[in-house]
Amino acid sequence: MTSYTYPPAPDGPGGGPDAGPGPAPAAVHYRPRRPFWESRAVRTGGLFTALAVCGVVILAVVRHHIGTEPFVVGLALAVVPVPLILWGYLWFDHVAPSPWQNVAFAFSWGACAATLVAIFANEYGAKLLASTLSATPTQSDHWGAMFVAPLVEESAKGTALLLLFLARRRYFESLLDGIVLAGLTATGFAFTENILYLGSAFNEDKAVGGDGVGTTAATFIVRVVMTPFAHPLFTSMTGLGFALAATVRPGRRWRWRWAPPVGGWMLAMVLHGTWNGTSELSPLSFLTVYVAVMVPVFGLVLSLAFWSRSRGLRTVRRVLPAYAAAGWLPPDQPAVLGSMRVRAEARREARRLQGEEAGRAVRDYVQFATHLAFLRDAAERGAPTADFAAREAELLAHLWHRKTWAGPALAYAARLTGDRPLWPTQLPGPHGSWAPYPSYPPGPQQGFPAPYALHPAPYAGYAAQGPAPYPPPRQAAPQWPQWPAQPPSIPPQPVASEPIPPQPVAPEPGPSQPAASEPGPSQPVPSQPVPSQSAAPKDPYQPPPWPAPPRDS
Repeated sequence: MTSYTYPPAPDGPGGGPDAGPGPAPAAVHYRPRRPFWESRAVRTGGLFTALAVCGVVILAVVRHHIGTEPFVVGLALAVVPVPLILWGYLWFDHVAPSPWQNVAFAFSWGACAATLVAIFANEYGAKLLASTLSATPTQSDHWGAMFVAPLVEESAKGTALLLLFLARRRYFESLLDGIVLAGLTATGFAFTENILYLGSAFNEDKAVGGDGVGTTAATFIVRVVMTPFAHPLFTSMTGLGFALAATVRPGRRWRWRWAPPVGGWMLAMVLHGTWNGTSELSPLSFLTVYVAVMVPVFGLVLSLAFWSRSRGLRTVRRVLPAYAAAGWLPPDQPAVLGSMRVRAEARREARRLQGEEAGRAVRDYVQFATHLAFLRDAAERGAPTADFAAREAELLAHLWHRKTWAGPALAYAARLTGDRPLWPTQLPGPHGSWAPYPSYPPGPQQGFPAPYALHPAPYAGYAAQGPAPYPPPRQAAPQWPQWPAQPPSIPPQPVASEPIPPQPVAPEPGPSQPAASEPGPSQPVPSQPVPSQSAAPKDPYQPPPWPAPPRDS
């Protein structure tokens, strides 16, 4: 087995975990050189411009087919489930959020490009069936719904996932990414399709006369209330296929990598064709397939999404202790980062006590730490990609840049939440004694990627003294808010004229050393003096220390 190593701890002069801000290195962002026409900004701008043109065209085509008034009614009714569905997918993706470009591209492709292709291809396919098989209009419609529509629509939606897989494969970090991106694409497709169906139903009601809501209400109940998950469910099969292709053997050549996407695409077409075929039958047959097939499959995909979300948090708690042992993170921070409750509380407290800038810094810190854990986990399961060292260096630079804000915020939030099941033996304090993570001594380690053994630029010269600290996110001297008063059980600390250097971590209490009589705050809280209410920090770029967390009674 190949032997790998971790980086040395950043504990030299000016580079310890609690070091103050300083000049940032010249290059902290991994950005390969590309020609102008291949730059990300040019490609992103051109792609979204093309999608916007497709959106204008498809809306004009739908309006031409059904008329202006039905178009407005269909648009108003079709938009009803979209916010809830989008919120659900983004909630699942909250552990390691996908870039906004991927999210916007997936939804826009489904709503604009995929529907534009489907509306013309379905019509052409139905005419081809009628002319080739000499079918009646009723037969051609039925065959088109069962065979042509699934092939055309699932191929059009799956193209978005194929493009993301080819161009941005590194963002397929788990099965959940495939489910989320596929669901966003299908949600956009269903939104535009529902405009057409609801508008056509409104036209039928107007032609019949009367109150004019019977067919429209029935279509709304079936397509919006009962089956808003239909298209996302079908396309999630394709998304799972691409996610498996990206995560099963990352970084290694795999001759059967094409099999999961093709298999998922075929399964999506089978489900879609079955659904369309039963909708042409009696209501009883439709409800039977709905309850016996679609609901259980939807439940399985939903359970898989919850499992993948939980597995992502377990990956954070399992992988990041290696970085903590190397000195990049406080010892108890991996367990804290593995709790969504603590993450949210840390953002809220940072925003409340130190402003919006601090809240954004904590949010970014958590995201970068999660992506770092996924990056290393993928390299452990497969082989490091060619840019592993550069991406790892980039993520570590982002973490080091924001540690002054995020470390105290996460520690403070961990004590506020007091989640006993998560830290009974990992967090110092009233919930249990200190139980350190397994030690990772310097030198070769088994099962970890090789690029971490050597520091790529700009970390090559930091092996002895640790990485140079970075300035906090604030660029101007901020006006600090008033801090909460110290709890009565904690005596006030005097304000020192000079910064107090970081204190070493106390060893674990054992037989030869008695435990402290009163536990202190969690380790990430920096060892700095508590300023008075009227005193401002001496260095305006150094955020003030966080208030001591309340002790349990």
